[in-house]
Amino acid sequence: MTQGQVAEIPGANPVQRYYALHSRIYDATRWSFLFGRDEILHRVKAIMTPERILEVGCGTGRNLAKLRRLFPKASLTGVDMSSHMIEVARCRPELREGGATLIERCYDQPVHGDEPAYDLVLFSYALSMFNPGWAAAIASASADLAEDGCIAVVDFCDSRFESFKRWMQVNHVRMEGHLWPVLKANFEPLVDDRFNAYGGVWNYGIFIGRNTAAAPH
Repeated sequence: MTQGQVAEIPGANPVQRYYALHSRIYDATRWSFLFGRDEILHRVKAIMTPERILEVGCGTGRNLAKLRRLFPKASLTGVDMSSHMIEVARCRPELREGGATLIERCYDQPVHGDEPAYDLVLFSYALSMFNPGWAAAIASASADLAEDGCIAVVDFCDSRFESFKRWMQVNHVRMEGHLWPVLKANFEPLVDDRFNAYGGVWNYGIFIGRNTAAAPH
């Protein structure tokens, strides 16, 4: 295999194959349409100072690196199903030498195990790609959160253009506004905002909600 090629992943699902191809260009391209990623981090900082943070779908570690700077004393954990994205994250200076714990796996079960529960669970443009699996991921987040911990979600919401929604489906993104009612039903909303992108081609949402059920330890 020559440099730059990506090996086939035996048994990999389409999303894993997608990120095997996109991991090296992800940060250079996503700034143009993954809006609100910095905004949600600053909104979290205005609400709380978490000591234990989990990012689900941490990808290249972009958000974890920013969380390290915002919360320098926090314990950071990232989980992602793509080994290629995790590989990029491991190379970030902020995440080396114990800067974060990176776990390669699907998020269909809680990850905190015997460790203390998390104060914050972040999903940044991840839930809309968990198809199936988004409902299980929300339930896992609730179980991973400490009592009064917060879930923070920034993600695509909907579009009035069916052709655009079909194109996003080709890229494994579901845009049907399905996330937000479930989030509001399971967490006490602290922030629940919608924003237009590119004059209303699509909209995206920012949600921060407090867990109201004690997490198992």
